Amino acid sequence: MIGVLIVDDDALTLELHRRYVERLDGFEVVAECTGARAAVAALLDGTRTTQIDLVLLDMTMPDGSGLDVLRHLRAHTGAVDVIAITSVRDSDVVRQAIALGAAQYLVKPFTFGDFRDRMMQYLRFREQVSRAAGAATQAEIDAMVGALRTSPTPTLPKGLSAETLDRVSSLLRAGPASAREAADSLGMSRVAARRYLEHLTDAGRAERAQRYGTPGRPETEYRWAL
Repeated sequence: MIGVLIVDDDALTLELHRRYVERLDGFEVVAECTGARAAVAALLDGTRTTQIDLVLLDMTMPDGSGLDVLRHLRAHTGAVDVIAITSVRDSDVVRQAIALGAAQYLVKPFTFGDFRDRMMQYLRFREQVSRAAGAATQAEIDAMVGALRTSPTPTLPKGLSAETLDRVSSLLRAGPASAREAADSLGMSRVAARRYLEHLTDAGRAERAQRYGTPGRPETEYRWAL
């Protein structure tokens, strides 16, 4: 069983990622942290009774960055792996995270399927490492490296952009909204807002509900799904 530490300063995201991990065989959440300092303390705590093998690490937190956590981790131990899970797309941050040993870099928002694929790739990597005890052959090394190669990132439906999807996602995180309310808040058409909301719903990141209490037809409301 791979012990997982989840690090994210957003309580809803922390809950979502915990539920995602709980749906996977071979992984167990052993700790959660909402800040960089707490994450470093948990990783360097020699009195822990549960082992941390993998960190799901956000890159932006109020008291430090994920890169800070990675630097501390690499300075003190090399036995813990890291998958960056963040909305940060800056190429320099991506480069530094990879240089510091992040096994994967997964950009929010993503579907459970995307998350599962990355975690299964990491699991295959661990299995390859365990098989190659002692001096590894070239074939075993190639298998280990290949296990962490990600498949191409799924493209969004035609006409949708990642940047606008982030804005719609942030709106729903703040509270439920209808397509009309999302359109008014984000300065877009109601049709476009509904496309993004439906995409999030189809991906399992949002859910629909009927809103009553106003004259006329009930209005569909979208809520961020845990």
